[in-house]
Amino acid sequence: MKLGLIINPIAGMGGKVGLKGTDGPEVLKKARELGAREESPIKAKSALKVLLPIKDDLEIYTYPGEMGEDELKALGFEPKVLGLKKSLTGPEDTEEAAKEMLDKDIKLLMFAGGDGTARNIYNAVGDKVTVIGIPAGVKIHSGVYANHPKSAGEVALKYLTEEGIQTKEAEVMDIDEDAFREGLVTARLYGYMLIPHMESLVQSQKSGGIASHEDVLKGISERVIEEMEKEPDTYFIIGSGSTTKPIMEELGLPNTLLGMDIVKNKELIGSDLNEKQILDIIDGHKAKIVVTVIGGQGYIFGRGNQQLSGEVVKKVGKENVIVIAPKEKLMSLGDNPLLVDTGDEEVNSLFNGYIKVVVNYSSVQLAKVRGL
Repeated sequence: MKLGLIINPIAGMGGKVGLKGTDGPEVLKKARELGAREESPIKAKSALKVLLPIKDDLEIYTYPGEMGEDELKALGFEPKVLGLKKSLTGPEDTEEAAKEMLDKDIKLLMFAGGDGTARNIYNAVGDKVTVIGIPAGVKIHSGVYANHPKSAGEVALKYLTEEGIQTKEAEVMDIDEDAFREGLVTARLYGYMLIPHMESLVQSQKSGGIASHEDVLKGISERVIEEMEKEPDTYFIIGSGSTTKPIMEELGLPNTLLGMDIVKNKELIGSDLNEKQILDIIDGHKAKIVVTVIGGQGYIFGRGNQQLSGEVVKKVGKENVIVIAPKEKLMSLGDNPLLVDTGDEEVNSLFNGYIKVVVNYSSVQLAKVRGL
């Protein structure tokens, strides 16, 4: 069974430090200066562990060092290493690796990264080979990713070992990072790649969201603000998204649409904060997190808000997480649960079960949650 593996080692590094991506050398340099750690190799290993039972039956092709070789060998795999090792890797290395693996007649190509990585893979292979993405980036709008690193391993295991699994086309999407940092989401469809058809393990393309009535959002905002008034001296961490934006507007405060802000006593304490800044501000104090649901996917943690890491959520406490979403957004998920992927399995598991979601000023709805 021939498998290809490509890891974008810098994918996701900008998330916890609030940079909303790591496209470009200057942003990567800033991420490292802010103390960003490599996330992608860790998530790739989580997926690869699922394949250990068939390790001896696999013929795995990868690229040198942190692009796959290191993680595979650490787990006991014996990969065939293509290409030359470099001290710094970039998009061109991802594309070159994918092209070389296509020539090896692999059955499945696994890759770890975000939307930029998916674009690179698409540029190289198009729809010529079946792929599955291991979600590790800040931006995950594309439909080619599994809903969790372990799920990517499960997809690969089933596809490689079971007969008759169909493939389907999935969207390769990406947004302009510079515009993203200015609060503008301009998503573009770049094409389609083939993925194994396993809906329970693969995430949906991020939805732009069902338009909500202004009065519903206003009502939700008023309810959250009343909560602030009942709890003076509590730090409220306001998550990203257009559903949380009206809270800040009602308070007359500037809002970071795609970042984290903190409010205390209805005054702005910090804007566009990274993980460390959040932890420093709330240290020793009571805090609450206000988050919304990503339309079409259902994530409340782990997509676009990596600043709210497992450590932040643990310090705040599950009981102090306020989830807000118009009822239409919940309905758009169908029977799928809300998802939590903080990068900390212990924290994720705390959310298994049900959570209250504020759907308008006067109503709360119970929604099923699954920690990944």
